[in-house]
Amino acid sequence: MESLVHWNGVICTGFARIVAPPQKRFLNTTFSPSSHPGCFGGSGDRQMTLLRRQIVGVANVGGNKQEGSFEEVADAIEMNIMNFPLKTSSGKPSPLGVSEMENGINFAIFSQHASVVTLCLSVPETERSEKNNMVEVTLDPCKNKTGDIWHIFIEDLPKSGILYCYRVDGPRKWDQGHRFDRSVNLIDPYSKLVEGRKLFGDTRDRFAQYYGTYDFNCLPFDWGSDYKLPNIPENDLCIYEMNIRSFTIDESSGLDKRIRGTYLGVIDKIPYLLELGINAVEILPLFEFDELEFQRRRNPRDHMINTWGYSTINFFSPMSRYASAGGGALAASRELKEMVKSLHNAGIEVILDVVYNHTNESDDDYPYTTSFRGIDNKVYYMVGNSGQLLNFTGCGNTFNCNHPVVMELILDSLRHWVTEYHVDGFRFDLASILCRRSDGTPLNSPPLVMAIAKDSILQRCKIISEPWDCGGLYLVGKFPNWDRWAEWNGKYRDDVRMFLKGDCAVKGCFATRISGSSDLYQVNKRKPCHSINFIVAHDGFTLYDLVSYNFKHNEANGEGGNDGCNDNYSWNCGHEGQTTDPNINNLRLRQMKNFHLALMISQGTPMILMGDEYAHTRFGNNNSYGHDTGLNNFQWSKLESKKASLFRFFAEAIKFRKEHHILRRERFLGKNDITWHENNWDNPESKFLAFTLHDDKSGNDIYLAFNAHLYYVKALIPSPSHKKTWNRVVDTNLEPPRDFLSEGVPFSGSTYNMAPFSSLLLKAKS
Repeated sequence: MESLVHWNGVICTGFARIVAPPQKRFLNTTFSPSSHPGCFGGSGDRQMTLLRRQIVGVANVGGNKQEGSFEEVADAIEMNIMNFPLKTSSGKPSPLGVSEMENGINFAIFSQHASVVTLCLSVPETERSEKNNMVEVTLDPCKNKTGDIWHIFIEDLPKSGILYCYRVDGPRKWDQGHRFDRSVNLIDPYSKLVEGRKLFGDTRDRFAQYYGTYDFNCLPFDWGSDYKLPNIPENDLCIYEMNIRSFTIDESSGLDKRIRGTYLGVIDKIPYLLELGINAVEILPLFEFDELEFQRRRNPRDHMINTWGYSTINFFSPMSRYASAGGGALAASRELKEMVKSLHNAGIEVILDVVYNHTNESDDDYPYTTSFRGIDNKVYYMVGNSGQLLNFTGCGNTFNCNHPVVMELILDSLRHWVTEYHVDGFRFDLASILCRRSDGTPLNSPPLVMAIAKDSILQRCKIISEPWDCGGLYLVGKFPNWDRWAEWNGKYRDDVRMFLKGDCAVKGCFATRISGSSDLYQVNKRKPCHSINFIVAHDGFTLYDLVSYNFKHNEANGEGGNDGCNDNYSWNCGHEGQTTDPNINNLRLRQMKNFHLALMISQGTPMILMGDEYAHTRFGNNNSYGHDTGLNNFQWSKLESKKASLFRFFAEAIKFRKEHHILRRERFLGKNDITWHENNWDNPESKFLAFTLHDDKSGNDIYLAFNAHLYYVKALIPSPSHKKTWNRVVDTNLEPPRDFLSEGVPFSGSTYNMAPFSSLLLKAKS
């Protein structure tokens, strides 16, 4: 078939529209296909000569020659026609996105409500051609459409080096939920690679356009003959939440400037991760996003750079600016695989923090249209009765996750990351959105959540929900799970914070949380590991700030302190922020050790935040998403000063957990597994808790006590099991290295005098 194609208003058949760079776009005229039946499709000089005369002639009509050289325009047309002849046919509706077929490339995109779909392709740069010229092919709905899929096959199109996008038009009825704009370049939702700005945070290129691309020439990635997946049981995981860029971008990382803040930078720091002892990294979003989105217009946040990445442009493509030395999309794909391979070879799993609840396209007041909004807003987003965007995410839009087309997009995306990049799992940001209908009302059995749990390709993956959203759908302990989904346990975070800072009437809650949160998860076939236990995460205070600030200090964000959570359950230990008071600083160190010990001895799956192991501070900013500075960046020089103290405590506690199975049981604790040394449960003033975890196999029981009082408590120590003696492993009140001695020191007393805000761990040994 011959598709209707044209150049800047020049209409012909059987060829494409050549769009020159802006300075070349002088023409505003139309040719009749009947007048030039061979133009763009002919092969002789005659057709080109006629076309050249027609262009120059039209430009001089009435003696009004426009500024610029129309001979130059004709040259640009001629060289692109000669170098880039397009032979098209109808193509196939499957698979969506770009696919290689015999002798060419197939393009397919979904849009239910579009009336016009135009495919735009870059012209390959040659000696005669202009860089970044675009070829436009308008698809014929009678021949290039099957159902709601628009598709076209282009013969002999290069197998790599092409940038492409779409322009889509349709109903202009905002009150019905449509947001079509035929002037906007749109990224293919199924593009596996996206090219845009080359260097992260390069403000010289703040208005960069994003295009899909592909490469069918490259060889398959070599995962290695001895490569294997770690396949770590969920109850054995110790997760480290981190950001690719922030982890190594600081000069103190000691890395070559070309790989700082990149996938390759992480590889260089794998020995450090092993020294710390974690066996899984949960990586903040690495799907393609625009870090300079705040700087596209004047606003209170236009000084910030989105360094966390919770603003997805495309769900299939890795962040191209995490490639080394500005290498672009293809290099990013390859280097991400190198990172995953290296982590796997070190026995570390890779869990991706994924954002399917909203996109970068914002709201109707300040839209940033790059893809879904312009392709079919009414399908991809939740829309109200008056056509307004529904906002359950706090980000201006809500992805319509349980629409059949959108659901399949998300599933295809997840499968892609598993099959192409070998990732081991996903943490779903604001996952309660996945449990809403198209009108926003909650679903008891959301199709997408069930499909993820049941999908054969995703069966080996860890799947973790953040079980709340900004619309009030709080599902901690109630997230639809099919015995597969784990949850970020927000109640664990809050209850442990409150008890250890000395709040009243929370001792019972603290005991429930550290023993596995059976009140939330002991149902059907769920296990303690389905509780992802954490004290802090990227969103909120760091561990140091949790013990140093009573209030958030978000002035640097430009929102008047109105952003960020107000309920932090924090305690500054007697002074707001930095201080030189040794007593306060010692108390803060003790509290950080208390929190970390509680996390490591809790039943469930622990997660720690990057930088907490050296007491990283954001100076009270609990919403630092927009700061590409030391506020978020790992400070390797500060780590060195903490290696013998806090870092050592962190690493020893992680190691101790890994060596003692009774701290990471596959089942919930029974009455023979734990003894509570407590007869004061109902006293709201009681802030002391002690218990013994029993090891039936070896008799190597573990005694634990937490004192959150302002005064010393004389703890009664029970007799150890038969023929055993107690050895003190941890007393957080002692100076390093005595605060954690993994082999322990013998202890034979019947009581132990515990300091205020301290923790104790004894181990029974022969």
